[in-house]
Amino acid sequence: MNALNIAEYTESLGLQAKQAAALMASASAAIKNKSLLALARLLRENGEPLAQANAQDLAQAEAAGLAAPMVDRLRLTPKVIETCALGCEQLAAMPDIIGEIIGMKQQPSGIRVGQMRVPIGVFCMIYESRPNVTIEAASLSIKSANAAILRGGSEAIHSNRALAALVVRALAEAGLPEQGVQLVQTTDRAAVGQLIAMPQYVDVVIPRGGKGLIERVSREARVPVIKHLDGNCHSYVDDPCDIALALKVVENAKTQKYSPCNATESLLVARGVAREFLPRMAAVFVAREVEMRCDEEAAALLAPAHPGNDIVKAYASMSTKKYVKRAQEPDWSEEYLAPIISIKVVAGLDEAIAHINRYGSHHTDAILTTDHRHAQRFLREVDSASVMVNTSTRFADGFEYGLGAEIGISTDKFHARGPVGIEGLTSLKWVVLGEGEVRG
Repeated sequence: MNALNIAEYTESLGLQAKQAAALMASASAAIKNKSLLALARLLRENGEPLAQANAQDLAQAEAAGLAAPMVDRLRLTPKVIETCALGCEQLAAMPDIIGEIIGMKQQPSGIRVGQMRVPIGVFCMIYESRPNVTIEAASLSIKSANAAILRGGSEAIHSNRALAALVVRALAEAGLPEQGVQLVQTTDRAAVGQLIAMPQYVDVVIPRGGKGLIERVSREARVPVIKHLDGNCHSYVDDPCDIALALKVVENAKTQKYSPCNATESLLVARGVAREFLPRMAAVFVAREVEMRCDEEAAALLAPAHPGNDIVKAYASMSTKKYVKRAQEPDWSEEYLAPIISIKVVAGLDEAIAHINRYGSHHTDAILTTDHRHAQRFLREVDSASVMVNTSTRFADGFEYGLGAEIGISTDKFHARGPVGIEGLTSLKWVVLGEGEVRG
C-alpha cells in the first residue's frame, strides 16, 4: 500500500470500529458470552490450521535470524491455544460489569448519585511477536463491550490472520458485528502512525512489545496510552527465609520461561542468608546454563576457592567462570529476556526496597521471607504494579489473576495498573436519579 492507501485503509478501519462500538456496547451479557464460548470452541476445533499458519511464521522468523527468545514468543503450541480457549471460557463465566452502578448515595437535595461502568469505546492494540495476544485482546474486547483494532507484528502475520478469522466467525455466530474486532491486514509500519493519531475514532491505544515500539507509540500518539516500558522484575531473598522455598521460587521466576516481561531479571539476597543460599542457587543456574552477573560480594561467595562452596563439588570440572561474571551499573536496570540474571547482596530489607524502587521498572517484584512484618513493609513500600510474597513473579498475568485474559500489563498509575483486564477497558460515568428535585 502507498501512503494514500494506508490513510484511506486506516480511516476505514476507524470508522467501522466506531460504528461497531455502539452495537457492542448495547449487546446483552448472554450474547457476549455466546461469542466467547464460540471462540473457545473454534480454537479447539482448528488446531491443525492454526499450527500450519504458525509454522509459516516460525520458518520465516528462523530464516530471518530472529533471536531465540523472539522465536519462542511466536509459538502457538497446543498448550498456548488451550490456554486461550480457557481464557475465553473464564471470561464468559465472569459477571458482566457493563452497566453496573456503584456507589449510589442519597444527597441532602433528594437526588441519588452514583457511577455506571461503561465501555471505553474503541481501543487500538499494537503488539509484537505473541500471536496469542490476538485472542486475549479480542476476548477482552467482546466481554468489555468495546470494539478493537488489532495490529500485530509482521513476524506473526499468518498466525494472527488465522486467529482473527476465528474471532470474526465467533462474533457472527453470536449476532455481534464482525467489525467489532478488526485485524490490520497490512504489515506496513505507516499504519501504526495513522492509527495512533485518530482521536476521532480511537479512544485509547495499548502498545505491547519491545521498548522501541512502546516509546514510539507514547511519543507519537494523539490518544491516551496504556503501557509499560520494561519488565525488570526482582526477587528478594530476605533474612529470615525458608531457603528451600526460596530456591524453588527463584528458579521458577527466572527459568520457567525467559521471554515474558514478568520473568525475574534481578536477584537480591540479604547478607544474613547469602552464604547459605547463593552457592545452592548458583548450582541451579549453572545446571540451567544461566549467566549470573554479580556484584563483588556475590561473586566472592561464588568463587570456587571460597571455603565450603558446594558449587565446585556439585559440578566438579565445570568452571563457574563461564557463568559468573561481574555486574556493571547498567545490569541493575536491564530486562534481559534471556538466560541472564543480575545478582546483588544487600544488607537487608531497607536496602532491597531502595534498590528495587531505584532500578526496577515498577512492574512486578517479590519477597521470599518468613517475617510477616518484612512482608507487610515490602508490600506497602515497593512502588510496583504487582508486589508478591513467597511466590514467583511469573504469576503476574491476567489469566493467573483470574481476569480471564489481559490486554497487557500497565506500569502507569492512571488509568489502569498491573494486568489490565475487563475493568481496565471500561470507564465510569456519573448517573443521577431524581424525582423532580430542582436546585434552589
